[in-house]
Amino acid sequence: MAMPAPLTGIRVLELPAIGPVPFIGMLLADLGAEVIRVDRVVAATDPLSQLPVGPTGPLGRGRRSIGVDLAQSGGSVVVLDLVATCDVLVEGFRPGVAERLGVGPAEALGRNPRLVYGRMTGWGQDGPLAQTAGHDITYLAVSGLLHGMGAAGHAPTPPANLVGDFGGGAMTMAVGLLAAVLSARSTGAGRVVDVAMIDGAAYLATMVRTLHGHGLWTDDREANIFDGGAPNYRCYQCADGRYVAVGALEPRFWTVLVDTLGIGDAPSPYDRTSWTRLSALLAEAFSKRARDDWAVIFEPLDACVAPVLTLAEAPGYHHNAERSAYFDVAGVRVAAPPIRFGGMPSRGAAEPPSIGEDTDGLLAELGYDDARRATLRSSGTVR
Repeated sequence: MAMPAPLTGIRVLELPAIGPVPFIGMLLADLGAEVIRVDRVVAATDPLSQLPVGPTGPLGRGRRSIGVDLAQSGGSVVVLDLVATCDVLVEGFRPGVAERLGVGPAEALGRNPRLVYGRMTGWGQDGPLAQTAGHDITYLAVSGLLHGMGAAGHAPTPPANLVGDFGGGAMTMAVGLLAAVLSARSTGAGRVVDVAMIDGAAYLATMVRTLHGHGLWTDDREANIFDGGAPNYRCYQCADGRYVAVGALEPRFWTVLVDTLGIGDAPSPYDRTSWTRLSALLAEAFSKRARDDWAVIFEPLDACVAPVLTLAEAPGYHHNAERSAYFDVAGVRVAAPPIRFGGMPSRGAAEPPSIGEDTDGLLAELGYDDARRATLRSSGTVR
């Protein structure tokens, strides 16, 4: 008999947000939690809100949606009534906004002392920048990470919004929420989980900072072992203009690499003075065949060489396809949930709901009768 998903029975309330907060909701839903998303009644005018990464896109899957205008006093009443039924709340407002809307930690934990209240911000709840706008690129800039990203002699290159929003932000918050849920179950007391993307991103760089502290990592771009500077950890262009990725860090992998390329007499990659010469040797060798030819040659070998695939190519790659690593949501092929239990791939949460799709049903579950629901709809408090 199939076991229930690990978070079955956990109820999560997700307040309106973009970026890392919807990612958290998706992740928890994929793990079996019941996620209720509070959607804005009035459509946002920000152009970014019109992109397909919003509530009705793949990031919005697996939710029930209730449309609530939190700017109205009746809106906070509805949200706090939902809070009383939930284990977790997660919000991504600027500091003080949740309090101003009447749904801050004091009000929420007052209604439900066992609640885990997650607060996601860019700069943190305090500090000189707490109230200023920011995005992944600015958090990385101040964390010290962005400076080292990109090619030597060029401006730093932002890594999409993967490191701040989703790595340092969403994944860090998810761990914090689950830790607090375990604590609440054993102690009966909820707590506030406060995560800032700038802190989470900096935390991800602990190993790099350790190397830097020992003089083994410089602030120069493409000058270090993991940033494309080392000849045995970088990408090389092939005869067809596409690339292979090389990660032959250990001596045994390096030996297989250079022997296969026919340059077994190459100097050692562990001598930094040889990096320029070695990079040129490997570049010349890889330029003689197409990417997919090299992929076939290196696949059975322990040389840590792989083809650099595009976003369009990755789902069809034979390894990914055999593992059912991608699936379709809202007309888009996206990565399937990466956490497997018992070796079985997860199906992922259901398709995203339309905004406000579950408003009436959720209000009825809270005990709101027909007349009260009609009043809330006519006032514009809910949709």
